[in-house]
Amino acid sequence: MAQPSVITRYAPSPTGPLHVGGVRTALFNYLFTKKEGGKIILRFEDTDKARSKKEYETNIFESMEWLGLTYDAIYKQSERTLVYRKYLEQMIKDGTAYISNEVATVKDDGEGEEEEDVSGERRSEVIRFKNPNTRVTFSDIALGEISVEVAELKDFIIAKSLDEPLYHFAVVVDDFEMGVTHVIRGADGVYNTPRQILIQEAIKAPRPKYCHIPFVLGPDKAKLSKRNGSVSVTEYRDLGYLPGALINYLALLGWHPEDEREIFTMEELIDTFDITKVQKSGAIFDIEKLRWINREHIKKMSDTEFKKIVTEWFPKDIKNLPQWTEERLDRILPEIKDRISTFGEVRTLAASGEFDYMFDAPVYDAGLLIPTSKNDSAPEKTTIEKHLAWVANKLTALNAESFTKDGVKDALWEYATKEGRGDVLWPMRIALSGRDKSPDPFTLSSLFGKEETLSRISGAITKLRT
Repeated sequence: MAQPSVITRYAPSPTGPLHVGGVRTALFNYLFTKKEGGKIILRFEDTDKARSKKEYETNIFESMEWLGLTYDAIYKQSERTLVYRKYLEQMIKDGTAYISNEVATVKDDGEGEEEEDVSGERRSEVIRFKNPNTRVTFSDIALGEISVEVAELKDFIIAKSLDEPLYHFAVVVDDFEMGVTHVIRGADGVYNTPRQILIQEAIKAPRPKYCHIPFVLGPDKAKLSKRNGSVSVTEYRDLGYLPGALINYLALLGWHPEDEREIFTMEELIDTFDITKVQKSGAIFDIEKLRWINREHIKKMSDTEFKKIVTEWFPKDIKNLPQWTEERLDRILPEIKDRISTFGEVRTLAASGEFDYMFDAPVYDAGLLIPTSKNDSAPEKTTIEKHLAWVANKLTALNAESFTKDGVKDALWEYATKEGRGDVLWPMRIALSGRDKSPDPFTLSSLFGKEETLSRISGAITKLRT
């Protein structure tokens, strides 16, 4: 089978849970590769054995699966020691690398920082690259042409030993062996590129095309990363964000479509994405914009899909409430959809009692039925009782077809306007919900239906008489 014309790789270091910056890098690789009909590789760059953990690998797999970011092959650098050794031995033979007998303290954090460092591992022998002290020039899709004098890099370390390669070396060998054509990674990777190009030339590897995408920044414009407390992908999942919404939002961090659209499905992103439109400057992560995009995705969900997810977020004991029925749930779903920005808010609303009155007659003090106003004195109990009795009589006369939000409003509006909307509609809403903050009484009436609405109003009248 012919080799695809585009091969990319997403290469996380399993030294912490997957965060939004890493996902955005994976996403840009994914969108570009899928649009070009190419192949994408998931490669764990775990040369930093001290900090690489199995639990972080698991988290990365779990996060990628939740987001729907698939890959065509998986590799781990820790399983490729013999491959690296072959190239190191050849480079030493060719004179492009050499064993240096010295006292050196070597650090390799799996992200391109390897040099003598007091926090690293002390060695008596290392392998250094023989720097040709030339100028390296390369073209970056996002940043344009970049030219660097490499003499200042000196003879940099590429391995602790023949069986312990460091980041820069392992990356170059892997990209060569795996046929990677495009390296799409974070902006900090641009500083690693001159070293890696030197190694490419030494092992006679073709140069991939580079695209260094801008940092994701926090509100303070500092780089957002797993090292400064940014939230992991699984935390967004556990807060009730939709994977499609998070993907949608992250795609817009550092890239902009030709038109003004902001809401995309994955398929639409693949069709629209243009790697040449990646911006140079950093993109600020705005949680409120993410919430808005998540809300827009919720609004687009089918009733069946929305009900399924809402039910998963409901407390298990809510079905034990006296008036729980599937029919009642179906009635209130549009109201829930209108109120939430994340599904985690379903659980928050439930914990605060927002759904109790939906499935059980409310409990409240009779005094709550009396509306208060800064400008007017409170009406007498007998006045409120009169208004509720009128409302009950009017609603009794409504047939089932008219007992809708608009039908109830049309039946009551003229009277409420004449007598004072607060004096009529406030006690009606309290009678139905028992709460000073709830949907309007017309909406509540349509949710509960005629029988339950009249029963709750009757209960309020009884409270006022006692």
